[in-house]
Amino acid sequence: MTTVARAPFGFGAGDVVVVTGAASGIGKAVALRAAEAGLTVAAWDVNQAGVAATVADIARTGGTAHAITADVSEAADVERGLARSRELGTIRHLVNNAGPSSAVELEFEEALRISVGSMRRMVDSWLATGAPDGASLVNIASVAGNVIGTASDWYCAGKSAITGYTRHLAAYRGHEVRANAVAPGMTDTPRLAGFAASDVGKRVLGRIPLHRMGTPDDIAWPVLFLLSPLAAYVNGAFVPVDGGWTVTQ
Repeated sequence: MTTVARAPFGFGAGDVVVVTGAASGIGKAVALRAAEAGLTVAAWDVNQAGVAATVADIARTGGTAHAITADVSEAADVERGLARSRELGTIRHLVNNAGPSSAVELEFEEALRISVGSMRRMVDSWLATGAPDGASLVNIASVAGNVIGTASDWYCAGKSAITGYTRHLAAYRGHEVRANAVAPGMTDTPRLAGFAASDVGKRVLGRIPLHRMGTPDDIAWPVLFLLSPLAAYVNGAFVPVDGGWTVTQ
């Protein structure tokens, strides 16, 4: 077993973070780095094998994690998943990352229920029994819908709604939880496999000032900062993590 050095974010010993969509991509990176920072990770995903692999990776580096197979769009799964997560300790942090790919064909209203509706369900169910001191969450939005328009109507609308919902939480439930949103740009995840080599991908990449796609870790570190006590006075922020892409639009 290789033990990694813990990043000094100031998280409480034994505190639990729930990370949804933790089987791959950004969610997996957040789960891995959260464990490195000393958090106990409740890793959620619909992909049982994938989330088990994430937990195994965390265990190999000396972290603590538990795999939970759950569909965040289903109320029963959310309640069951939170009950199992609470067995690990106090759930002090939440990363709402799970959501459908923009490439999936979905009926508009159903897509919003699955994307932003699932995040609202997670928050309401988590806080229903009372918010722990220092509770914080990060919702994963996107530059799509918030800064630029893309082809999928539901994806743009959903990601914009996630940011609006985050601002609602910050303004009206700040006494319970500190809420922020991170908006990834073009990020090298399995969902975007091959995109950089496409004509559209090349055009986008050519306009990113840092001249590369983001990595999942590029997104994970700002997420952890916003969750952490280091960001104790950051509430309601919308943080694009896109290499400067959107400032060139």
